[in-house]
Amino acid sequence: MTVGAGITVSNGNLVVLGNSILSDVHDNIFITPAAGDSLTDVAFIGVQSDRVGSRRVFPVGKLQGLRFMCVFRFKMWWMTQRMGSCGQDIPFETQFLIVEGQNGSHFGEGSEDGAGLSAMYVVFLPILEGDFRAVLQGNENDELEICLESGDPAVDGFEGSHLVLVAAGSNPFDVITNAVKTVEKHLQTFSHREKKKMPDMLNWFGWCTWDAFYTDVTAEGVRQGLESLEKGGIPPKFVIIDDGWQSVGMDPTGIEFIADNTANFASRLTHIKENHKFQKNGKEGHRAEDPAMGLGHVVAEIKEKHYLKYVYVWHAITGYWGGVRPGITEMEHYESKMAYPISSPGVNSNEPCDALTSITTNGLGLVNPENVFSFYNELHSYLASAGIDGVKVDVQNILETLGAGHGGRVKLAQKYHKALEASISRNFPDNGIISCMSHNTDGLYSAKRSAVIRASDDFWPRDPASHTIHIASVAYNTIFLGEFMQPDWDMFHSLHPMAEYHGAARAVGGCAIYVSDKPGHHDFNLLKKLVLSDGSILRAKLPGRPTRDCLFSDPARDGRSLLKIWNLNDFSGVVGVFNCQGAGWCRVGKKNLIHDEQPGTITGVIKAKDVDYLPRVADDEWNGDAIVYSHLGGEVVYLPKNASVPITLKSREYEVFTVVPVKTLSNGTTFAPIGLLKMFNSGGAIKELKYELERNATVGMKVRGSGTFGFYSSSRPKRIVIVDTEEMKFEYEEGSGLTTIELRTPEEEMYLWNITIEL
Repeated sequence: MTVGAGITVSNGNLVVLGNSILSDVHDNIFITPAAGDSLTDVAFIGVQSDRVGSRRVFPVGKLQGLRFMCVFRFKMWWMTQRMGSCGQDIPFETQFLIVEGQNGSHFGEGSEDGAGLSAMYVVFLPILEGDFRAVLQGNENDELEICLESGDPAVDGFEGSHLVLVAAGSNPFDVITNAVKTVEKHLQTFSHREKKKMPDMLNWFGWCTWDAFYTDVTAEGVRQGLESLEKGGIPPKFVIIDDGWQSVGMDPTGIEFIADNTANFASRLTHIKENHKFQKNGKEGHRAEDPAMGLGHVVAEIKEKHYLKYVYVWHAITGYWGGVRPGITEMEHYESKMAYPISSPGVNSNEPCDALTSITTNGLGLVNPENVFSFYNELHSYLASAGIDGVKVDVQNILETLGAGHGGRVKLAQKYHKALEASISRNFPDNGIISCMSHNTDGLYSAKRSAVIRASDDFWPRDPASHTIHIASVAYNTIFLGEFMQPDWDMFHSLHPMAEYHGAARAVGGCAIYVSDKPGHHDFNLLKKLVLSDGSILRAKLPGRPTRDCLFSDPARDGRSLLKIWNLNDFSGVVGVFNCQGAGWCRVGKKNLIHDEQPGTITGVIKAKDVDYLPRVADDEWNGDAIVYSHLGGEVVYLPKNASVPITLKSREYEVFTVVPVKTLSNGTTFAPIGLLKMFNSGGAIKELKYELERNATVGMKVRGSGTFGFYSSSRPKRIVIVDTEEMKFEYEEGSGLTTIELRTPEEEMYLWNITIEL
């Protein structure tokens, strides 16, 4: 027997808190307890071997008859989810696995009435060890396997004692957080999201140039996009100038990649400064050396004219898709050399990628890792001098294919990320970085500062299969990614058949909200559900994640499950519900496919417990009763503790619920503040809430925004006062208890209305 506190290998079984999770465990598998007195339910899986080889696969034991959810890389850059109940269902490149050790459908409360056991969740995290990276996969014998690789044939010696962390407990979200924090303490190469500085751009509405212009973006196009949104009364406060602003070119012998709405992956960076499209009176082939004629003049103009707070620009982690061209006089000191990507067998077994194929064919000009800080710092200091506030750093996973000759993929990633974060820290004080195409653990476990990460493959406006897939993927990926950074659920088009569906998801995601509309192509009524008049947003407090009862069901494929995504505000919860059925990533076709052209109507339920951490924002006396307000339905429902309300959605429909703990006041009145009723995330508007502070049966609130503000009260309010003295007219519905007032548009940015309610 080998023991790791509540986790043991005993009689050929991996036993976790008394439950057998894996059977027929191989004799060379051993358990090492995690360091720390309090970590009784956390341990590491190790493997005894000859410890030689740059890529090894070790079977651990059989997983059979237990539901699981994993996130895996379906292509080089991105993860998505898969559910199953046996080892052979676990795909290559699985980077996170959660197994249901005991049925969690009662949310751990079955024992109260004797109806069942409390829930138990087991998390497996394959991690980094030295110069090696571990990942999980299954085999045809239902065995869970550990794949260990360095990415460099010359790096072939490993320890093998701390390859996978296993953690268990009754709350899945707490187990995951504790597991990642234990790995953080063990590796000391990355930081948990809670320790990171979040860039302020997350709190404002933005616009990205990508789906509006692709690489044809120009300075004039940027102006047009900002003006178009501003004219509609929805002013962006940040802009991301995506791919298309840099000085790039192909090698004379390069093989051009030609496709609609994408970059030429064969191009390389030829200068750190902008191309002619972003120079004043710029001409192709001519460079203006005067800084006043460069990018700075564009940034200064759009910031001043459009009251922008932040301007970000795009670049690849290697400079451009094809890297930095060797032999360019101005960039010789970076010592860029041609390298040819070699991707791992696990990646090769999943979806092929045109970008990777092109880069592999044409090679990549890789900056010498010893000089990469100099490269980043010179690029970023130039951008900062031009008024740029941050960067979207793309194509990050390409580094894992370039480890040969550099000590392996992990060492190369750590050198690049350390240099990148040092440069960001020096040049962009608001921690201005968005990580993109970066879903590998080489990078995640090497990120000490980076705080925002794209959560899934792109928003594809013209791919009908992609939209439901996108919402499911961002939600399930966030279960894992949200422990490292705030996931970014990507831009979308506000004028699109699926725009409301996408917008509602962003509202519950806790993420940045930004669109990539073409100038003149906007739905301002939709945007007004997301953006206040001052350009700020009602951002929820956490990364949005699927509810507990959705963890192991498959809302994209099983034909019967809705996807519910929960989040918290300061004094309420929010749950977005989506019918995502009908499309998914096909393991046979290796691509996104519609597998059901007409998925059916599905009915589910909403409970206060769907907001997992709702007790954290309720007071100590909360009895479990809640008010639920439906955004589309406009209904107020009083839910006693453990009661539920049904929700029925057709294919591609959604609903958003605000869930508010009920407070009983001293005079017996029950009360719950809902928020701005016309916003998706109504409760995000309430920033302060005080009950009976100065006298009995009064409620004081500070509220952001304008429009219809609502709350529940079991009795008709006596009066409502705003800004200390102004008595407000209000409407009261006797049947539902919904009370509404109209807040005018404030003149000040981020203004807080002071509201007092006498009951």
